[in-house]
Amino acid sequence: MDLFYVSTRNGQKQVKASEAILKGLSEDGGLFVPTRIPKLEVSLEELGKMTYQEVAYEVMKLFFTDFTEEELKHCIYSAYDSKFDQEEIAPLTYADGAYYIELFHGSTIAFKDMALSILPHLMITSARKNHVENDIVILTATSGDTGKAALAGFAGVEGTKIVVFYPKDGVSAIQEKQMVTQKGDNTCVIAIRGNFDEAQTGVKKMFNDRALAEELNQAGYQFSSANSINIGRLIPQVVYYVNTYAKLLNAGKIQAGEKINVTVPTGNFGNILAAYFAKHMGVPIAKLLCASNENKVLFDFFKTGVYDRNREFKLTSSPSMDILISSNLERLIYLVAGCDAEKNKALMEELQTVGKYEITEEMKTRLDDFYGNFATEEETAKSIHDLYEKTGYVIDTHTAVATTVYEKYKQETGDKTTTVIASTASPFKFTRAVMRAIDRDDASVSDLDLVDALSDAANVKIPNAIEEIRHAEVRHNKVCDVDKMQQSVKEFLGI
Repeated sequence: MDLFYVSTRNGQKQVKASEAILKGLSEDGGLFVPTRIPKLEVSLEELGKMTYQEVAYEVMKLFFTDFTEEELKHCIYSAYDSKFDQEEIAPLTYADGAYYIELFHGSTIAFKDMALSILPHLMITSARKNHVENDIVILTATSGDTGKAALAGFAGVEGTKIVVFYPKDGVSAIQEKQMVTQKGDNTCVIAIRGNFDEAQTGVKKMFNDRALAEELNQAGYQFSSANSINIGRLIPQVVYYVNTYAKLLNAGKIQAGEKINVTVPTGNFGNILAAYFAKHMGVPIAKLLCASNENKVLFDFFKTGVYDRNREFKLTSSPSMDILISSNLERLIYLVAGCDAEKNKALMEELQTVGKYEITEEMKTRLDDFYGNFATEEETAKSIHDLYEKTGYVIDTHTAVATTVYEKYKQETGDKTTTVIASTASPFKFTRAVMRAIDRDDASVSDLDLVDALSDAANVKIPNAIEEIRHAEVRHNKVCDVDKMQQSVKEFLGI
């Protein structure tokens, strides 16, 4: 049965999966959502015996119904190949009472690789299916990881160009080095004098600018997005939650039908929303633990039902979560509003005009799946330190936020349900903060040189992604003000 997509701000107009992937964002500013969340057609026991690629096909074919089997399998097998540093694409590590899904074994050592390895293939296939003649311009804002993963995915892909904006002082030294050394004539990286929310808002404005769209069309271009607002980013993330449960079941770690909890360090809300989708596909998930850092807008929302971005923006050691406008939350709001696009649109307009909105009591009752909490900077460092001292296992700052929240949840509830924690980045991406936490910092060396000491401490080989940038040439050094973002894009495209 074909599955269609509608905008969260206009539930009437239906589009095919390939159209939603190409557009990225709906013309009305809404995000595309499926008209229903399909149920798994293969048992979790069967899925547990499959490879990651086979599980990916069984999940994605239910969402991307206008792709042929050949097209979809080509996308999947082109994405999940030797770019990953081990055969198991999303391996599990057990440490101190929880299972960590290591989502950082791709080419840029962050969980964004899980979706951004396949998005270029989905995008190009979608363009062919819809007879698109324009070059596709991928326009994205990043809080650190999406940028490099998108650049790596789209670099050199014929018929595409990619422009990435990032906050100049809002990413780690290694994240920045990964982006500014990116090769490829079709790539452009621009730092902005501002924070991630300003970068994301600037990108959304360009998407919603009809005059700019026409100007691009005349020049042979059209925008699309690689941010997690693109449904082609969200659906591939559902796969690793389905795969994780199936693998735990196959290994005898849980019994058939036994529920698990999932803890996700959360910024833009896409990763935890993927777990929510997996639950509604039939994966026995009890609680979804939403972990925030000191930018705890989501914690406050789950506690009060009020989403309020009117607060101080804090720069933390987990920069990919330094976000006050969690874009993907809009998809959840639409769903808990009973798929009422008008209600959702009104709330989003409140967010844009006054910076806050409040959901109804009825909507709050539909959020029972979620538990929200946050970690301070001190708690984050302590979680890295304590886990290392107990087990020798080293986690990054974002994963440590999730670990902290999981511990708080256990203390509050006494719940002993088997728990999976999304480990979203390699500790090598945040070397300085990690080494400081485990008392191995050396102020006399750079973040890149510190990776050798981290490798010794963690007893883990330095990832290729780090080795490659040690002496790489800086190719992108443009910095602009927020109000010059559009001008910078046009300059890159020669318009």
